[in-house]
Amino acid sequence: MRHKTAGAALPIKGHSLFGKKARQPKLHKMKKKRYFSRTVIFILCAIFALAFLLPTVLTITNSFMSEAEINANYGMIFNTQSGGYVSESVNLKFIPDKVTMSQYVTGLVHSPEYLLKFWNSVLLVVPIVFLQVGIASIAAYGFTRWRGRVRSIIFFSYVILMLMPYQVTLVPNYLVSDWVGILNTRWAIILPGAFAPFSVFLLTKFMRRIPESLIEAAKLDGASEWQIFTRICMPQCRSALYSIAILVFIDYWNMVEQPLILLQNADMQPLSVFLSSINAGEIGLAFAMATVYMVPSLLLFLHGEEYLVEGIAHSGSVKG
Repeated sequence: MRHKTAGAALPIKGHSLFGKKARQPKLHKMKKKRYFSRTVIFILCAIFALAFLLPTVLTITNSFMSEAEINANYGMIFNTQSGGYVSESVNLKFIPDKVTMSQYVTGLVHSPEYLLKFWNSVLLVVPIVFLQVGIASIAAYGFTRWRGRVRSIIFFSYVILMLMPYQVTLVPNYLVSDWVGILNTRWAIILPGAFAPFSVFLLTKFMRRIPESLIEAAKLDGASEWQIFTRICMPQCRSALYSIAILVFIDYWNMVEQPLILLQNADMQPLSVFLSSINAGEIGLAFAMATVYMVPSLLLFLHGEEYLVEGIAHSGSVKG
C-alpha cells in the first residue's frame, strides 16, 4: 500500500519545524552583546588595576635609578625652597637610563639605621600575628561552643570595637599603657594588637560552619574540649587562620600612628615611620627601602592568596 504524503505539511523555507533557525539570529545577537559587555568590563577592570599598580611599579623601577636621574625627574617635588609648590612638570619615568644597585648597597650595608628599622618592624609585627591568631582561636571557640545572653553581649561589644577606627582608641591605649608602665616599650604596641577584635569576629563566623554533628560525634567518642578544639576545629579553620595571619600582618606592617604615639624612642620605631622622613638628597634611597619594605607583604600575599580568598568567602557565608 502507498502511504499518503500529499497532504503532509512542508516546512516553510528558512525555518525548521521547531523554529531553531528563527532563533539563531537572536542567539547570535545575544552572544555579541554579552561578549561586548564582558570586553568593556574587562577593559575597565584592567584600567583600574593599572591605576592601582602604577605607584608600586613606579617605586620598584625608580629604585634602580641613579640619584642624579631621580633628582632630575622628581627633585623639584622635594625641594624645600619651593615652599611645597611645584612650578615645573614632573617627569614620570618607569625605565631607568642606567640600572644601578647603589641605593640598595647604601641602605642595606652603609646605612645601618634602615636595616635596624626593618628589624624593628619584624620584632613588632611577628609577635602580634602569632599572639592575635592564638588568642582569637581560643576566644572564637568559646563564642562558638557556648551560647547565651552574656556571650551575645560580649560578642556584640567585640563588633562595636572592631567598627571603631584606631584613632578613637588611641588615647585610651596611651593612658592604659602609661598606667601599666609599658609606655615607650614594644609591649605598648604588641599587647593591644594581640587582643584586637577583628580576628575573633572573623574566626567565630568561620567556626560556626563546622557541623554540630561532627562535634557531637567526637564527644560520644570521649573527646575532651581541648581535643575537639585542637583536632577538629583548628584543622577545619586552616584557611581562615591563613587569611587572618595575612590580613593582620599587612595591617600592622604598615602601621604609623601607634609607634608615633606609643614609642617616643626613635630607635625603637619601625621602618614605616622612618620612611616618612625623606630628605632631599635621599630620594633614591627612599625608593629602594620602600621596595625592600614591600617584599615581605608581597611574598606573604602570593604564598597564601588562595587561603585568603577562601577564608574570607567562607567566613562571610554564615549568619549569626
